[in-house]
Amino acid sequence: MKPSIPKGTRDFSSAELAKRNYIFDTIKRSFQLFGFEPIETPSFENSSTLMGKYGEEGDRLIFKILNSGDFLRKVDDELYQQKDATKLTARISEKALRYDLTVPFARYVVQRQNEISFPFKRYQIQPVWRADRPQKGRFREFYQCDADVVGSDSLWQEVEFVQLYDAVFSDLGLKGTVIKMNNRKILSGIAEIIGAKDKLIDFTVALDKLDKIGVEGVLKEMRAKEISEEALDRLMPLFDLKGSNKEQLDALKDLLAESEEGLKGIEELSFVIEQVEQLGLKSSVLDLDLTLARGLNYYTGAIFEVKATEVQMGSIGGGGRYDDLTGIFGLKGISGVGISFGLDRIYLVMEELGLFSNTPGSGPEVLFINFGTEEAAYSMKALKELRNAGIRAEMYPSSAKLKKQMNYANNRSIPYVILVGQEEMAEGVYKLKNMATGEQNSCNLNDLIRLIGS
Repeated sequence: MKPSIPKGTRDFSSAELAKRNYIFDTIKRSFQLFGFEPIETPSFENSSTLMGKYGEEGDRLIFKILNSGDFLRKVDDELYQQKDATKLTARISEKALRYDLTVPFARYVVQRQNEISFPFKRYQIQPVWRADRPQKGRFREFYQCDADVVGSDSLWQEVEFVQLYDAVFSDLGLKGTVIKMNNRKILSGIAEIIGAKDKLIDFTVALDKLDKIGVEGVLKEMRAKEISEEALDRLMPLFDLKGSNKEQLDALKDLLAESEEGLKGIEELSFVIEQVEQLGLKSSVLDLDLTLARGLNYYTGAIFEVKATEVQMGSIGGGGRYDDLTGIFGLKGISGVGISFGLDRIYLVMEELGLFSNTPGSGPEVLFINFGTEEAAYSMKALKELRNAGIRAEMYPSSAKLKKQMNYANNRSIPYVILVGQEEMAEGVYKLKNMATGEQNSCNLNDLIRLIGS
């Protein structure tokens, strides 16, 4: 049987990892510049920690881990014969792979509340798993790069997160990135005004699919969730809002005039937009999107989503405020807000736009040719000094034919080769060959370090 890997997962070559690490390092640098500190959590959590935190659709995408040992032993025949997957899973699986980094972070905060200082600013770069249908830019195993602040309800945090997004995408060379923003209170206000407040989750889950299925698709899904035709008629003006961020907010004030919660959302959103406009952005654009919902249950205030305009791709970042998330684990009154970077989609966008041309490689910078035991011993002394100088270097392990060793250097795109024979040893020099130009120079060890390291 031919070996394979599970759908939605990937192997990565050294060249691909160099590009991924470049993105990781760029994001990490900005996280630290903005005052965030790193933490890590386990790859799997207790099922009770994860289930019920992402809505019905999210719960279905969580990978469950079977209990060890004879896990069917605890299942009675009656339950087994029912063939009810939900009931059966609860008996044979107590743990699950993490779906995102936010819920585990909330659990972390609750468990360590007496050890950390609030407001607590953390970043986390780790893989997550979702039993989703694989497609371009969507995988079952992928990395999230998250930054969150808990313990502060200040809207300046939202302002900073917009700037953080802009800083990262500017450093990566992604121009014209659109940072979309909405507020969950506005969505609640709209649901209240149209008479569908009791179906807020169904309303937001459907609305969040507007980009994928269009207005008619959203309305069809809302009808399927028994949202009335009268409510849908009242909703229609939302799809027709146009103009600048301020003009849309002004129009929305009239629509939500009778909703206290909706007006509060407009007030919060207006503050963030005004402050960001005063500060300015390097290369991104902040756009109000009143249909943005990001169907996750735990958002209570600001909602973020980032799109790359130059490439056809889904969101490359998202997040929001979740005032009551830690309350789920027993810690009340702790407000939080955070954002996430979609590494894999960012990678695909940069690849398509050719933005990796200057990415530093991780392979050797120089290869010593092996002509035999004596020459290899002489080369090893220089090899050690080059590595001490921070130069990535290696020696071919055996005294194979010169053509084979040179092909090895070419196949690995090693830029320099060093040839040391009896003549070079007698003179105490090294012959350095530039593989791109074919130019050769004899030089001493200090010159060798200077030429390769420059």
